[in-house]
Amino acid sequence: MNPSPLLDIIDTPQDLRRLEKKQLPQVAAELREFLLDSVGKTGGHFASNLGAVELTVALHYVYDTPEDHLVWDVGHQSYPHKILTGRKNQMHTMRQYGGLAGFPKRSESEYDAFGVGHSSTSIGAALGMAVADKQLGNNRRSVAIIGDGAMTAGQAFEALNCAGDMDVDLLVILNDNEMSISPNVGALPKYLASNVVRDMHGLLSTIKAQSSKVLDKLPGAMELAQKVENKIKTLAGEAEHAKQSLSLFENFGFRYTGPVDGHNVENLVDVLKDLRGRKGPQLLHVITKKGNGYKFAENDPVKYHAVAKLPSEVPAPEVKPAAAKPTYTQVFGQWLCDQAAADERLVAITPAMREGSGLVEFEQQFPDHYFDVGIAEQHAVTFAGGLACEGIKPVVAIYSTFLQRAYDQLVHDVALQNLPVLFAIDRAGIVGADGPTHAGLYDLSFLRCVPNMIIAAPSDENECRLLLSTCYQANSPSAVRYPRGTGTGATVSDGLETVEIGKGIIRREGEKIAVIAFGSMVAPSLTAADKLNATVADMRFVKPIDEELIVRLARSHDYIVTAEENAEQGGAGSAVLEVLAKHGICKPVLLLGVEDKVTEHGDPKKLLADLGLNAESVEKRIAGWIEAV
Repeated sequence: MNPSPLLDIIDTPQDLRRLEKKQLPQVAAELREFLLDSVGKTGGHFASNLGAVELTVALHYVYDTPEDHLVWDVGHQSYPHKILTGRKNQMHTMRQYGGLAGFPKRSESEYDAFGVGHSSTSIGAALGMAVADKQLGNNRRSVAIIGDGAMTAGQAFEALNCAGDMDVDLLVILNDNEMSISPNVGALPKYLASNVVRDMHGLLSTIKAQSSKVLDKLPGAMELAQKVENKIKTLAGEAEHAKQSLSLFENFGFRYTGPVDGHNVENLVDVLKDLRGRKGPQLLHVITKKGNGYKFAENDPVKYHAVAKLPSEVPAPEVKPAAAKPTYTQVFGQWLCDQAAADERLVAITPAMREGSGLVEFEQQFPDHYFDVGIAEQHAVTFAGGLACEGIKPVVAIYSTFLQRAYDQLVHDVALQNLPVLFAIDRAGIVGADGPTHAGLYDLSFLRCVPNMIIAAPSDENECRLLLSTCYQANSPSAVRYPRGTGTGATVSDGLETVEIGKGIIRREGEKIAVIAFGSMVAPSLTAADKLNATVADMRFVKPIDEELIVRLARSHDYIVTAEENAEQGGAGSAVLEVLAKHGICKPVLLLGVEDKVTEHGDPKKLLADLGLNAESVEKRIAGWIEAV
């Protein structure tokens, strides 16, 4: 028996729209089963997709995609969208090299209206499309689908503020599941979770939906209905915890509808059809359950936010795993706990990345020193600056890709004031399956030009701990950037030793060729150097850079090679060239880094090989270059 008779005949949303509305619950059920099977085999973002199945079906059923624009915020929840838009038979390639991207990508499909990966961009992008269509005379609709976690970011409210004052047809769908990756924090999620607010808005929405068709035909009835609505709002506003809350989105100029059940696909279709015909900015509040339809994900949506593969419904016999090397993230998490035990001034700050940044144990041990500020990178950095002004020692745990969002605050609120804030920058370099939106390839370039900054790049796990301790003790802004995953397997000290700032070390003595390596590129450089008989310097610091060591190596070797897992433009290699130019040294120099292009998603080892940054490629590139010069 065919387990998916309806889904099998759906290749595009046009096929979906040929079905009767009463068939949509079965489509959603088949889609959820397909999703469970495909992600179970390939891995990928999981719980958020399960929670958005019915909403995705309803949207593509009602809206004329791709003519109408669906803009998914972040894109974690876009797998059902991809399945319904011609990519069902490619789902087995999800997040693999040469396969489907894990996020909407304009070059992948005409149905992907806007490329995403970071949060809180959907409202602004959809607004831009709505304004463009109005100016061009196009009768299209723009919809932004944003989660309550992403709604906590300032950019979302900037867009709401702008859109509410514009005469455009825009629908914002607030997909409220009380989660981002971790449970949401802050005042807004508490407001959205208020039962009084939800119940009262549900009552108002019901009154509007059931009576509007009748009332608009009766003289004076609409005025009466408005008075009744205002009276209900006034009464609800008398409740202490609901004051000024009922009108939050309406005060931004949006007409509010909801909340509605995000797993009732037929009702969603009716609501969306009504909203598609309305003029002006509209906001639909949808209640969903992250992980819906899969018990493990429902019970633990944090763990099942993204998965490698799904566990069996029947637990397998316990097998004691072999001891694994600690990841850089784990090394940081342990250092943070140890440093906090030694210094009560330490506080840790994360923009909604508790699990990813390795802060779970720290939160448990030092809850009063832990601050999750939500998806608010800009605020996280300025908040750290304010803490530092009063003698607190903030450590901002942040991915390289997300630090880009707080660049102005890093410069203006921390560096220019020379405040001692430590940035623990995870996911530096190639990140693999998440692709270009999450690649940490630019931080060395954008940090080097910032005054007062110290920048360190550890070459292994123990170096990571050493450099974290060193930069924490510095009385200035500092950053330690380290890659995703494990390193060389170096034994990690349990102390809090430091090293001299701005000094590198020689890891291997050779002849003629000097490889000046940074961070994760030290290990492959050493492997290549064994075959080339090259000298390898582990620079440790990108800024201040060890000028004395660079000059010494340049004067005692014929060829200079720099190696970094960062963009070549403006990165560590550029710093070496600046030192050579400053001292009037003219030697052949080869820069090994990431060329000026957008990287792809896939296995990190494959990506590094394609970029010429694995050990074998480094050896061949150096040998070929020397032969050519």
